[in-house]
Amino acid sequence: MKNLPQKVRSKKLSSRVDLTAMVSVSFLLIIFFMVVGELSKPKIMDLNLPDNDWTCGGRSYGCGKGIEERLITVMLDENDKIIMYSGLYDYPLIAPKKIEFGINGIRKELKQRQNRIYYYSASIGKPNRGAIVIIKPSEKSNFKNLVDILDEMAIAKIDTYTIVNEFSPEETKLLALK
Repeated sequence: MKNLPQKVRSKKLSSRVDLTAMVSVSFLLIIFFMVVGELSKPKIMDLNLPDNDWTCGGRSYGCGKGIEERLITVMLDENDKIIMYSGLYDYPLIAPKKIEFGINGIRKELKQRQNRIYYYSASIGKPNRGAIVIIKPSEKSNFKNLVDILDEMAIAKIDTYTIVNEFSPEETKLLALK
């Protein structure tokens, strides 16, 4: 018998694919999109504003009927000085007075006035309306005093407050006097 040429068989390559790198990249992408999704969520803060249809004592001051009873202005100055009054400066319900930081100072005043305002609001048929505090730090006040007064807002449970750096000429004179 004659030697017949044998068929040459091709060598079969391994059909296994190493997916280790692909799994690593997939996990990195998942983590990336989770972090980006969490960081891109909008941060929301409640904002309470007075009603627009109010006037103060027949005059239009941009505030409302009954709102002057809710207004408390706290002015901060150098050397931990605080001057506080209620209502509008031209028509104060409680005249401006100098007050100190602490439990028996600003905290006590804020809590008392907050309670009075809640009582007043309930008596006119608008319950759960608390004080509106306007915090006015002067250029001479320090950052610590601003942080301290914001802490006092949280302790006294005053939800509506704002920080304004504008003083009327009368308020500037008042800060210079006391």
